[in-house]
Amino acid sequence: MLGTSSCQTQDAPVLSGQIVLKTGWRPVLYLVQPRHFGDIAANYAGLVVDSAVIRPDGRFVFGRFQAPVEPALYELVIQPESSRFANKLSDDDPETANYLPIVLKKGEKIHLRAEADHLSASATVKSDLPDNQAIVQLRNTRQQAFNRFMRQPAGDVHTDDAALLEQAARLEQYHAPLMAFADTSVSFWAALVAVRWVGPDGDYERAPEFLHRQCGRWRETQVNRMFAAQLCQLSAPGKLPVMTGDTIPDVALPMSDGDTLHLHTLLGKRLTLLDLWASWCAPCRRENREVLAPLRAQYNTPDFAIIGYALDSSPGAWKAAIQKDGALWPQASHLGGDTSPFLDVLRVTTIPANYLLDKNGKVVAKNLHGAALREFVEKYLSK
Repeated sequence: MLGTSSCQTQDAPVLSGQIVLKTGWRPVLYLVQPRHFGDIAANYAGLVVDSAVIRPDGRFVFGRFQAPVEPALYELVIQPESSRFANKLSDDDPETANYLPIVLKKGEKIHLRAEADHLSASATVKSDLPDNQAIVQLRNTRQQAFNRFMRQPAGDVHTDDAALLEQAARLEQYHAPLMAFADTSVSFWAALVAVRWVGPDGDYERAPEFLHRQCGRWRETQVNRMFAAQLCQLSAPGKLPVMTGDTIPDVALPMSDGDTLHLHTLLGKRLTLLDLWASWCAPCRRENREVLAPLRAQYNTPDFAIIGYALDSSPGAWKAAIQKDGALWPQASHLGGDTSPFLDVLRVTTIPANYLLDKNGKVVAKNLHGAALREFVEKYLSK
């Protein structure tokens, strides 16, 4: 009897539950395993390791799957009938995401209930694993942040230059609670999901400090985990953009007047704004006129300097934009268009971008725009 009971416990399904099926959804759940850090929450990337039929009453059981001895991350996925692939992840809107990250471990039973047409948002998970409790908390945090900062009312779509900067600011606000979660969570797997949700395309140009912190958090405590090593590979020296706390490289810059000057010779005595822009970049031009030129007029002292660097290829267009915008501070460009040795040094590819530097060229803040930039300069110079 004891032997039979032991076998039944060992072979009992790790994952089961009930799905409310909706018209247009395939009555099958897929269990997808990310094999690399970059596979997490990535479309078509994970390996399908099992499937379970959803019965007419909604119940499902993964009866064949053998969970690993150590906790590991998987994704529970459902597909619309039109989908040809089991590992296709729909993630444009957390409310309608068709997958849920989940941690499985041998002997740990998990029961899940959800609705097919918004699997992630509706899922309730009964699990004793702290990792799964953390993932549900992260899921809730993400939905709340998306609804607050990213959800657009119907018909409220703008493409003007002001709206582009506003959209970038909203994206940063949306990511902020996800980064805060990853910075404080004790769950390695939940933190990795948060990191991937912040950079779903593997792009951390706007949040290199975050990726660097995450590597520092898990490099020692998860020393034997492949995913931690892969995360740290992304933040290896020379791969991330110049970060807050770094000193900006003292490169030689070709100036608009034909001279060549080293960047550090142009620094203000207390604060310098290094602005990356282009004549063809509408948000950059707007910021020149409405933010930078007024700042330069207000703080026209040796304590504060602005240095512009443009991704232009036409000298005429570049210099005309300088005059038209009143951007009459030191301006530099290699006039190579998108091919810029200076941006290669900074490891930056997108504009508008900026760095705020102290008197020694150390980065004290970056990528502040509009009111946030004005407020930072005012506070810094009033110290």
